[in-house]
Amino acid sequence: MPTLDEVARLAGVSRATASRAINGGSRVSAKAAQAVAEAVQTLGYVPNPAARSLVTRRTETVAMVVPESDERVFADPFFARTLHVVTQVLAQRDLQVVLLIAQPGDEMQRTLRYLRGGHVDGAIVVSHHRNDALADHLAAIGLPAAFIGRPLTGAEKVFYTDPDNIAGAREVTNILIERGCRRIGTITGPIDMSAGTDRAAGWRAALDAAGLATDAVVEGDFTEDGGEAACEILLRDHPDIDGLMVASDLMAAGALRVLGRAGRRVPDDIAVVGYDDLGIAERTIPPLTTVKNPIGDMAREAVRLLLAQLDGTTTIPRRVVFAPELVRRTSA
Repeated sequence: MPTLDEVARLAGVSRATASRAINGGSRVSAKAAQAVAEAVQTLGYVPNPAARSLVTRRTETVAMVVPESDERVFADPFFARTLHVVTQVLAQRDLQVVLLIAQPGDEMQRTLRYLRGGHVDGAIVVSHHRNDALADHLAAIGLPAAFIGRPLTGAEKVFYTDPDNIAGAREVTNILIERGCRRIGTITGPIDMSAGTDRAAGWRAALDAAGLATDAVVEGDFTEDGGEAACEILLRDHPDIDGLMVASDLMAAGALRVLGRAGRRVPDDIAVVGYDDLGIAERTIPPLTTVKNPIGDMAREAVRLLLAQLDGTTTIPRRVVFAPELVRRTSA
């Protein structure tokens, strides 16, 4: 393999100048930088990662932190889509992604030790919960980070992207009201997540504006099995519901199974709407009316927010919120 000394000799510069040019350092003239670039190309030189890290103090690695169980991460298309986009965008900057899956408790403490240890240059955080307090932790250690979804605590300290979940849930609930539903229940997401609380708030706002009752509520967990269990409770306690707003399409798929077993025809006996539109809604029977969750756009923007911090172009926390988009199908 060619060495840095050989690159310097071919470029006609000192070893130190060659090193600065390769690692993006300052105090290198345009002429010298061009000569070094040509020498690198000619020789096929590849920098030693360890040596480069000593010069740049960068690992060229970003952590994607997901405070969830393995089972949920690999079963929910939300995470696959997010990881795909984050990896794709970071690859354009030649940055690697380390996936850190950690549930609250000892696993989270190990993750925080890893993030504090200088192993990564920054972090993208997805699907966080109130008790993990990741926004507070990352702000305290000064690690550049961007969150996909608004943190329930410490949001003012960090960069984040978020869909307007309140507006989206309000609009999709209004579809049920406009259809003529008057007893509309909901299966919420976890109340320790902003997506769970915001979508429930949007549902409630729509019903309050229409003068309808808001007591038919069961908390879910954003999984298909969780939606099935929650729908069983909802039908048992509120058998008169004629409309159902479910806070994710995965949970809605589980709810549809329960409604089918109970002999409740959708949408004739009960209209159902979901949230996310990540592929599942198109395959349910009947296909789900839902709200598009702009995962790709949010992930791309979160990476841009992180890169701006790594490049030193901004330090003031920013938030980017995406407007909802309804997708009408036959379940409502």
